[in-house]
Amino acid sequence: MQENYEKFDKVSANFVPLSPVSFLNRAEALHGARTAVIYGDLQRSWAEMAARVRAVAAGLVAMGIGKGDTVSVLCPNIPELFELHFALPLSGAVINTLNTRLEPSTIAYILSHADTKVVIVDRELIPLLTRAFEELGQTLPVIEIADPNANVSHTMGGQDYEDLLRDAEPTGSLGLPDDEWDAITLNYTSGTSGRPKGVVYHHRGAYLMALGTVAAWQNPHYPVYLSVVPMFHCNGWGHPWVIAMLGGTMVFTRTPAPDLILDTIRTHGVTHFGAAPIVLQMLAETATGFTDPFEPAIKVLTAGAPPPPSVLEKTKAMGFEVMQVYGLTETYGHISMCLWQDGWEELEASEQAQLQAQQGIALPMVEAVSVIDAETGQPVRMDGKTQGEIAVRGNTVMKGYYKDPDATAKAFEDDWFWSGDAAVVHPDGYMQIRDRLKDVIISGGENISSVEVEAVLFRHPAVQMAAVVAMPHEKWGEVPCAFVELRPGAQATADDIIKFCREHLAGFKTPKAVVFSELPKTSTGKIQKFQLRDAAKSMSA
Repeated sequence: MQENYEKFDKVSANFVPLSPVSFLNRAEALHGARTAVIYGDLQRSWAEMAARVRAVAAGLVAMGIGKGDTVSVLCPNIPELFELHFALPLSGAVINTLNTRLEPSTIAYILSHADTKVVIVDRELIPLLTRAFEELGQTLPVIEIADPNANVSHTMGGQDYEDLLRDAEPTGSLGLPDDEWDAITLNYTSGTSGRPKGVVYHHRGAYLMALGTVAAWQNPHYPVYLSVVPMFHCNGWGHPWVIAMLGGTMVFTRTPAPDLILDTIRTHGVTHFGAAPIVLQMLAETATGFTDPFEPAIKVLTAGAPPPPSVLEKTKAMGFEVMQVYGLTETYGHISMCLWQDGWEELEASEQAQLQAQQGIALPMVEAVSVIDAETGQPVRMDGKTQGEIAVRGNTVMKGYYKDPDATAKAFEDDWFWSGDAAVVHPDGYMQIRDRLKDVIISGGENISSVEVEAVLFRHPAVQMAAVVAMPHEKWGEVPCAFVELRPGAQATADDIIKFCREHLAGFKTPKAVVFSELPKTSTGKIQKFQLRDAAKSMSA
């Protein structure tokens, strides 16, 4: 009878909150002597890594950091940022990794919106944080990371990260969360509606994302993983937690320079890494004349934008086994993958590359990824032609947008998370993006809000009206192109407009071309962007 199945209680013996903190415990207990970190001449074992993580967590708790506090981190991919992906969850705090490429005003907005209590900053980025504080109109407590590889002397007089470790007192309160639904990270989108939104992840989702990645990517124990994906992008796609689970090694280069990446792969026997298509393209260009492909092949995940088939062809010849994945900040990163099919072996390399550029099928930890027809509310026909919107359901979908219940409710309408991406489904069930429903430009894997760029253009005294769309770019995939109407009698050159934007925007968001013309409008005055997109397609930067 049913009631007999319901008489059991959850107890510590049979119910443990899911959290990636468990992966650190596993690595320390089972793989303590194995190498966890390689960074130049620095190497640390998992036992050493775990000891440092626990000391950092204890030090933060001693500072008053606790459950639900946001700690923002402005730092490149180096071992300290790896440690913080465990230390902050251990303390109960929420890690907010800041995009190091953002302009000061946006960083200031995030620090304020996120209710940041402490900022942990790499000293090389202190000038950027200083300008952000100026924009914010106040300062926050700062902990400084003095990376000897950066060779800088900037300081704000904040506490040194290493002192935080030395001053820590052991505490028995650190460990798994009380509730796996507790927040673990706060990741900000790239501002697809002008201002970035704060995306909240929970411990359960982070744990399941790591498990799903291992299953989908078929990761073995002890991978040697090169840290290329910025940890400010969906926490490095969850890979810091994956590597702990598998007792692997994280290799750092600080900067993702192509020649440095290739040299590091050879020097340290790298087996896996993730990277945006632009990075793969730069690697292919750097390796011109490459004659000895890596053997065995290096496993690579790519995401951020559909990879050009030509890049997939080149990287395959280099000995890179590339799998494209698709996802969003709101889904902890990748939730679908282009799984290789046996039948593709017989095809030409160019045809294989075309198929590999698809977004594919759902990862195993995702309940459902569907392409839904807006008119019928039903999945689209699997004909490779009928477009719908990608919708997602599962445990690796965000809790919601931080302090934005209206946007959260809209994103979760009809019990789906709506991606804003338009796609088709092929007869084999593989999904492929055809267009974006939102006016987002993806440049080198970075999302750029056309609304944000337009807002800056409208601040120029000579600009009466402006619209920004994507323009093809050989290196970056696409870049912003501005169409501008000048005020009557006003004068400005394209260089004037670009220089003005560069003063107010991060470099990658700045328009790479400016076209002066009367903008096409509807009878109600709405700009017809589809005409501008068509015009931009014939241009290139």
